[in-house]
Amino acid sequence: MVQAVIRTGGKQYRVAANDVIKVERLAGDAGDQVVFGEVLAVTGGDGAAVGAPLVSGASVAARVIAQDRADKVMIFKKRRRHNYRRTKGHRQHLTVLRIEEILTGGAKPSQPAKIEAKAETK
Repeated sequence: MVQAVIRTGGKQYRVAANDVIKVERLAGDAGDQVVFGEVLAVTGGDGAAVGAPLVSGASVAARVIAQDRADKVMIFKKRRRHNYRRTKGHRQHLTVLRIEEILTGGAKPSQPAKIEAKAETK
């Protein structure tokens, strides 16, 4: 089984074909294809390839299943004896993806991608 480590939204995910993952919001509608070019490692099949920092010629194609929101996180602040209480809530926007292919050697996805996952700049 071929696995890969990809980076998106400031986080890293270990994925294999047909995995369903939730990542930070990506542009696109349900049914669109996303291609991740930031592949940090690929294992399986003919050994392992670890990038420095990225594996050249490797990419991961995924299909957007849904645009979703995470569970609510409650933020509560209190300072004792000062009658100070603040409550806030937050729901993070997520994109649900199904991994379709892990591509190596500069191969292109079987279907053309509508969206390229943007590389993060720091």
